[in-house]
Amino acid sequence: MEDIFVGRIMTADLHTVTPDTLVEDAAQVMLDNDISSVVVVDEENRLEGILTTTDFVHIVAKSQPKAETYVSRYMSTDIVTAGAQDTIRDVADAMVDYGFHHMPVVDEEDHVIGIITTADLTAYLSHVQTPSPS
Repeated sequence: MEDIFVGRIMTADLHTVTPDTLVEDAAQVMLDNDISSVVVVDEENRLEGILTTTDFVHIVAKSQPKAETYVSRYMSTDIVTAGAQDTIRDVADAMVDYGFHHMPVVDEEDHVIGIITTADLTAYLSHVQTPSPS
């Protein structure tokens, strides 16, 4: 796993929203695309935050969102990111350390280029062939 890089297994076909997207619209994007997070970006595709299914649990449990509530109110902004050249071992370790299931992948200028999730890691590992003992 040391030589397998994030860029190889990340999801590059992202579904993004902006901070002024309505919460219900972000939820609909997630439902329509069967995804568990949307990355929040600015007009230059720079990372602003992430909104996950866990955030929606908090929204419903704590505040019962009113109509016209914006994503910026609930998105997580203390985000740990990965680069395409990071190893999947480093990313997996960070996900365990921070308790995250989604990690945006950014370039050197913080433009979002993908996302890596625990599902991506699991899918990769389920296809890895282990050598048979000699």
